[in-house]
Amino acid sequence: MTPIATDHSAFDAAMLLIEAEGTRILYTGDFRRHGRKAALVDRLMAGPPKGIAALVTEGTNLGQDKPVESEGALEDKFVDLFRRTKGRVFVEWSGQNIDRTVTLTRAAMRTGRILAIDLYTADVLERISEGTRLPRAGHPALKVVITGRLAERYRANGRGEFVARMARHGISAARLATGRHVVMLRGALIPDYAWKGVSPTAEDAYAHSTWRGYLARDSRALDWCRAGGAELAYLHTSGHASAADLRAFAAAVRPGIVVPVHGANWDSEAEGFGPVRRLADGEPLVIG
Repeated sequence: MTPIATDHSAFDAAMLLIEAEGTRILYTGDFRRHGRKAALVDRLMAGPPKGIAALVTEGTNLGQDKPVESEGALEDKFVDLFRRTKGRVFVEWSGQNIDRTVTLTRAAMRTGRILAIDLYTADVLERISEGTRLPRAGHPALKVVITGRLAERYRANGRGEFVARMARHGISAARLATGRHVVMLRGALIPDYAWKGVSPTAEDAYAHSTWRGYLARDSRALDWCRAGGAELAYLHTSGHASAADLRAFAAAVRPGIVVPVHGANWDSEAEGFGPVRRLADGEPLVIG
């Protein structure tokens, strides 16, 4: 089994080339071709492994209209929002979406702003950034917001030293009550922010930067910013490959069969993939 580094919003994503008894299978896992590591997918498509009997692939975005522009294009949109906003910009995104954290850090640097991230995102960055060029606590464009409830949770789990260390690169939530910071936001952070006097105004902006479907589960951040009169924006690009890129990848690999593992629309979107073998949950497939 050979891991092949690929492009995805999460860190260290890899496809798997599986070889056994003279048979080769390529499993894509989640991937895309419009992120900051798109060159990895382009390189693989230019020289794919030979003789792939089965391509086991995701198809999340088949039949979907999710945004699939590049992270670079998204960065430019954040820059535009940051430049035209007089006050703070509250952004809701996942701390595990490393590409998005990089995009926001770069946009903040280009506009002379500081990105304020929470303890969890600082923790994620510290765990993965060693030996990379990824931003982390101590980066000139980053500050770590030390909020009471999250800090207490870390201390209760024996991570008090981490909280103290992050405080050296930190900023109090009270400092975010005014100014022009780019502020990480999600519903769970609102009580701590509000306790410290942070409240959205008409001079601020809010950008939702995850899949829209998550808003149906938790719209507290959006509602909080809307109530304060902030400008509302949706700035996001998918962590999954577009339908066109999925088909192009399959065409480049030229497998004997394509086996879907993700996606709700394979029945109507199978054209352009070659032979597709749909499997029920738990159904075995003999190859070779």
